[in-house]
Amino acid sequence: MDDLEPLDPQFVQDQLSRLPFVTVAGVINIRDLGGLPSHLYPDLVTKPGYLYRSAELSGITEEGKRLHKFVELSPHHALGKAQLNELGITQVFDLRSDTEIAKYNSPVPHIDGVQISHVPVFKIEDYSPEMMAKRYQLYASGKTEAFMELYSQILDHGGPAFGTILRHVRDRPNEPCVFHCTAGKDRTGLAGVDNIAIAKDYALTRIGREPARAMIIERLNKEPLFASNSEAALNMFTCRDTTMLAFLDLLDEKYAGAEEYVRCFAGLSAEDIVTIRRNLLVSVADPSIRSKA
Repeated sequence: MDDLEPLDPQFVQDQLSRLPFVTVAGVINIRDLGGLPSHLYPDLVTKPGYLYRSAELSGITEEGKRLHKFVELSPHHALGKAQLNELGITQVFDLRSDTEIAKYNSPVPHIDGVQISHVPVFKIEDYSPEMMAKRYQLYASGKTEAFMELYSQILDHGGPAFGTILRHVRDRPNEPCVFHCTAGKDRTGLAGVDNIAIAKDYALTRIGREPARAMIIERLNKEPLFASNSEAALNMFTCRDTTMLAFLDLLDEKYAGAEEYVRCFAGLSAEDIVTIRRNLLVSVADPSIRSKA
């Protein structure tokens, strides 16, 4: 199947109705990162109902409100903020830059009982026209090597932001959180999860973002490079499992693995990492666990 073509709507609906996807009206691509088996600790899995990843929360709905015109919502699915509260989420980490928020007119929402922390991976100065032109050219190629250059930039800049999230895991193991960028794809391991499982989860973004396909294309069409090249626009949002596998190799080769990365770039100690791992993993024998193995 051509991974640039639209997916069958019935298939997408079926997949979005089951784990790891969860429903929060007005938010696309929100997934529970729990239930993933650790190959380093065979009797443990990542804790369900604790860490979530998603696309931007700007369109999250309240009763009587609907998401923007690009995504259809049935009337009984107009309670996104309440659904976020029902998941027990008390903390949101917004990885978007100020430039992204302003450019797409997607401000941070107010959600009762939820603290939203703005922890951008890239600063305003990283969004100069020259820098963005270079990034767009890399995305447009759709080549694995280009994505590796892009992901290296994310790792080089994102240590402080990722450190903030990991400190939440260290200090607040009973307070679920969600972290997000714009599309929930690129800025989102320490638990010893197998590379194949990580890559499989990464590839699910193709399904998760499908309801917002029209919005994504409309945004990209405002950029001259993509307006004249629809395939280049679609390449920007590919999420092939092979890309993630290549990235995990890059993480090992260039940054000496996840643990060394968070020590050097996120400022976490070996003791912090032990605590984070303990807080992220639970026994597979727990009856509440629904494994994604």
